[in-house]
Amino acid sequence: MNTQKKIRVLAAKPGLDGHDRGVKVVASALMDAGMEVVYTGLRQTPAQIVESAIQEDVDVIAMSILSGAHDYLFPKVMEMLKEKGVEDMLVLGGGIIPDEDIPALKDSGIAEIFGPGTTTEQIIDYIRDNV
Repeated sequence: MNTQKKIRVLAAKPGLDGHDRGVKVVASALMDAGMEVVYTGLRQTPAQIVESAIQEDVDVIAMSILSGAHDYLFPKVMEMLKEKGVEDMLVLGGGIIPDEDIPALKDSGIAEIFGPGTTTEQIIDYIRDNV
C-alpha cells in the first residue's frame, strides 16, 4: 500500500484575467501525475487565494495570469502568506510575464515562473523536486 502523501496544489487565476485554458491544462496534467489539485476558478483576489491555500492545506500555489497585473498580484499573495505566518508553501507563477519582470517576482518569494513554451512535464518535475 502506498502511504506517501500526495502533493496538493492550489491552481489560481488572480485578478481580472478571464482566460483559463492554460491553467486547466496544467491542473489536468498535475492530476494525471498523481497530485491533488484544487482549482479556485477565475478572478480571485490575493486574499481569496491565500485563504483557500490555507484552508485546503496545500503544498503548492500555482498562479496563472495573462492580464499583466502579475507585478502587483503575485507579490501581494506572498505578502499575505507572510502575514499569516505561512512560510512552507511553494508558490509558482505562470502566464505571459516579461523576462525583465521575473527577478522582482522571485525576490518577492515566487519560486519559479513558467512562461509560454513550458511543458507540463517541466512543471511537474519542478514541483516534485521542490516540495
